[in-house]
Amino acid sequence: MDECETDSHQCNPTQVCINTAGGYTCSCTEGYWLVGGQCQDIDECRYGYCQQLCANVPGSYSCSCNPGFLLNPDSRTCQDVDECEDNPCAHGCFNTYGSYMCNCEEGFELASDGTTCNDLDECGFSEFLCQHRCVNTPGSFQCHCPGGYYLYEDGRSCEDINECETGNNTCTTAQVCFNFQGGYTCLDLLKCDPPYVELGDNQCMCSAENPACRDRPFTILYRHMDLSSGRSVPADIFQMQATTRYPGAFYIFQIKGPGNEGREFYMRQTSNVSATLVLSRPIKGPRELVLDLEMVTVNNVINFRGSSIIRLTIYVSEHPY
Repeated sequence: MDECETDSHQCNPTQVCINTAGGYTCSCTEGYWLVGGQCQDIDECRYGYCQQLCANVPGSYSCSCNPGFLLNPDSRTCQDVDECEDNPCAHGCFNTYGSYMCNCEEGFELASDGTTCNDLDECGFSEFLCQHRCVNTPGSFQCHCPGGYYLYEDGRSCEDINECETGNNTCTTAQVCFNFQGGYTCLDLLKCDPPYVELGDNQCMCSAENPACRDRPFTILYRHMDLSSGRSVPADIFQMQATTRYPGAFYIFQIKGPGNEGREFYMRQTSNVSATLVLSRPIKGPRELVLDLEMVTVNNVINFRGSSIIRLTIYVSEHPY
């Protein structure tokens, strides 16, 4: 007799009737066990059936994985997902266990979303990045120089272009090209005004034998120099000395005439026969200055007093380099 089929067994509703020879047994289905005559669900999650996440259900369980992992075909273990294969990052991707990290190329920084890259404005970091002007570019920057300069091999400094050497100037054959920082000028050939006569080497002479030269400097020597705008002070910028020395004579060096109204310069005597022109105040360019540096020779023994002048033209650049 099959008690299970005829429903003449004593198994409770939580049990399953299994027919046996001459009788039957009451058992629990898979996922349940018998406790006190009742079938109770087995909590498989308590026994670590799943590698990561486990959800118990009546009579069974299900495994799942944390974000960044994929459930293996065994439905229990998890394997890492290589998110980088889907190219989630704007630039570079580095896979990690269960996740990934984005990185950016040089000159960029990772945005707050963790995937895109924003250009770094290197020019905003420091005003000293470029000597003249900094222009931001995607992932980098470029330094630019003003006219009359070229960008040095370090990519940041500006060097003067010597237009007189390169031939890139507008001077005629009757002129002399003089280069200064950031530019050049064309100097006309020296013509001495009477009673002066040309002596050579950009020098005009007034002969002592000429009565018209009595109260005039004996020689006027023309010189030119350049000066950087805003140069630090004090600075020795020009040397002057007597080329002929007379026994019993002494020498006085001074700046004569206009050109030093702002008192940017003064003469400092360095010996009894020499002196130095000193820049005492910074000068903002561009500017052109003409100074008459006078050397007065005094000899009381022979009752002599005479003078010579260096007419110095100073070209102050627009920029401090």
